[in-house]
Amino acid sequence: MGRVYRVEDTKLKQEIALKLIKPEIAKDKKTIERFRNELKLAREIAHRNVCRMYDLNEEKSAHYITMEYVRGEDLRSSIRRFGHLPIEKSIFIAKQICEGLAEAHRLGVVHRDLKSNNIMIDKDGNVRIMDFGIARSLEAKGITGAGVMIGTPEYMSPEQVEGKEVNQRSDIYSLGVILYEMVTGRVPFEGDSPLSIAVKHKTESPPDPKDLNTQIPDDLSGLILRCLEKDKEIRYQSAGEVRSELENIEKGIPTTERIVSKRKQITSKEITVTFGMRRLPVPALVFMILIITVLILWHPWSQKETIPALAGKSSIAVLPFEDLSPQKNQGFLCEGFTESLINALTKVEDLRVPARTSSFSFEGKEQDIHEIGEKLNVKTVLRGSLQKSENRLRITAQLIDVVDESILWSEQYNRELEDVFKIQDEISLAIVDKLKGELLREERSKLTKRYTESIEAYNLYLKGRFFWNQRTIDGFKKGIEYFEQSIKKDPSYALAYSGLADCYNMLGEYDYLPPKEAYPKAKEAAQKALSIDSTLAQAHTSLAYVLLAYELDLNGAKKKYERAIQLNPNYGSAHQWYANCLSVLGRHDEAIAEANNPEN
Repeated sequence: MGRVYRVEDTKLKQEIALKLIKPEIAKDKKTIERFRNELKLAREIAHRNVCRMYDLNEEKSAHYITMEYVRGEDLRSSIRRFGHLPIEKSIFIAKQICEGLAEAHRLGVVHRDLKSNNIMIDKDGNVRIMDFGIARSLEAKGITGAGVMIGTPEYMSPEQVEGKEVNQRSDIYSLGVILYEMVTGRVPFEGDSPLSIAVKHKTESPPDPKDLNTQIPDDLSGLILRCLEKDKEIRYQSAGEVRSELENIEKGIPTTERIVSKRKQITSKEITVTFGMRRLPVPALVFMILIITVLILWHPWSQKETIPALAGKSSIAVLPFEDLSPQKNQGFLCEGFTESLINALTKVEDLRVPARTSSFSFEGKEQDIHEIGEKLNVKTVLRGSLQKSENRLRITAQLIDVVDESILWSEQYNRELEDVFKIQDEISLAIVDKLKGELLREERSKLTKRYTESIEAYNLYLKGRFFWNQRTIDGFKKGIEYFEQSIKKDPSYALAYSGLADCYNMLGEYDYLPPKEAYPKAKEAAQKALSIDSTLAQAHTSLAYVLLAYELDLNGAKKKYERAIQLNPNYGSAHQWYANCLSVLGRHDEAIAEANNPEN
């Protein structure tokens, strides 16, 4: 169709993508009119997993389409680099593709050329569907013209090969090809010419993907083959249906292989057991299997809609701050600022603060304050936004009562970037003043404690945590890079050493690095953090993980976890991983209690 360039919109001072349409295509006025009509439909799609389409323009007889510029790597390049993707990552990506497709199909738009080249993985690790430029309305007939075959042969549905009318089920077929390609490293049909490939889609059955990759679960193989059914009536009928099936399959994957999505469903709380079973002694492995079985069959967390309110305790949920920066490129700062507030407020006695995982489950969703209060069992919610322009910050924060949605406190801060620590302190103190009244001197000191005075080190640390929270091999490796850069800026930054330890722990846990290489590095970093600050709960938790998962020092790990919880009773990760430790020790009732701890 044309060549794509990264350009600058000189009026808006913004990078965009520009597709210059080939002259032989652009000279056909009917084709240009078709693109124009279809772009009117495509530009209506506004979804986090879809690249925005802008305009069709003409300059000196050259026609071009403008669209959102997404910085990242296309899925096909990732597949070529790795041969094929891990099962858990393939499902993680496919679920996001389904979400974007579901929104497009809801608006009556079919992609018609869905392929791995058109799936971008952006710099934050999220999926973006590209190129709805030849999309077609389900409701509009005859825009393209009967008998015209549009698409890429390797990804085309049988009805597309025949030039017949298509609907959302054609995109489901193409999604099946993409899933096949992710888990096997190749598309189901190859040939010497586009025509020979297209004919195979119409006449041949695809090889079972399990024949190419024996690690593929049977359920996933079945899902892929159903997407690739010749008869569109037999295929899945919607992207939402495919996503539901993927979620069911994901629940059957061992948790050591599962990627934790940033957009968790708030109605399906998980207990994540993450230490390597191959390294456990047989009795511990038996206990582990038993406890997981009990949890799966019983679902103790689903027996109540909310956790009983804690008597006499004030409570607050800190929701992810929204990025209002013009380039929408401050996600790491928004997440880090939110997490810093959570970590600070958890140190205040008799103030219950749900952990990051719970609060971030509402990220990217319409925020119903009553629902949030009910789901997280809190009386108040803090929500806000952050906008960065050069070295200036504009931060807005509101404290809201979940009962009547009245605003208890609101403030806007227009400061220099170097004042970010002061802003955090002011917000934290204002919240506590509203919820608890006067603070004791010791509590105030804990609340406003700073682990570094370097803005550069702090920003690098936030980027490290941002990538760590993606729970992917690339995320862990990038996290290590940023934590190491942060330490170079401030060698006494204990939190950065703890982050480094967590990344190496997960690289060893997921077998991305040999355990004998990963865990000693994790231990060294955790011990360094503790030598700087012996009261850092995160570092005690990081070290306990090494003791449990690698050195099999169960009692030593237990003591470290208990010390972390003593130092910070609201630190969710300590409770979660301590539950793992207790289950290995055979103390299952206590493990379940820890796993259901309201701070998780």
